[in-house]
Amino acid sequence: MADTSQQLLDKAQAAAEAARQAADAAHSYADQVAALAGAAGHAASGGAIDPFVFRLAIFALAVFVGYYVVWSVTPALHTPLMSVTNAISSVIVVGALLSVGVDASTVGDDGPLWARAFGFIALILASVNIFGGFLVTERMLSMYKKKG
Repeated sequence: MADTSQQLLDKAQAAAEAARQAADAAHSYADQVAALAGAAGHAASGGAIDPFVFRLAIFALAVFVGYYVVWSVTPALHTPLMSVTNAISSVIVVGALLSVGVDASTVGDDGPLWARAFGFIALILASVNIFGGFLVTERMLSMYKKKG
């Protein structure tokens, strides 16, 4: 009986060793495929990520983060959130004013027209957001004031 248990133990160890070698080989193949895919992606993009794709990915992530942040805020914290939104919109107004005031000699011939147009649109939308935020904040704060 000792011989059969020793033989079973040897067979189990041999099977475990074979499984380990197979796992190492699979890991090596996966590393090679990943390296080839990364090299192909690097070569296809010319060695760099396209700035548009990079900025689009950041925008998409910001949309998801903003959605989850805003919808997880309790109603009691809505007023401070509106104040932060107004502060962010004021920074957008500063950037929009800088964009509207772009000098043609600084950017070149193609830049100023579309930069000024987008800057003006951003200025209008951010101003509406600030004004509406203050109206909503004032209305919410008036609910807590005593009447009479």
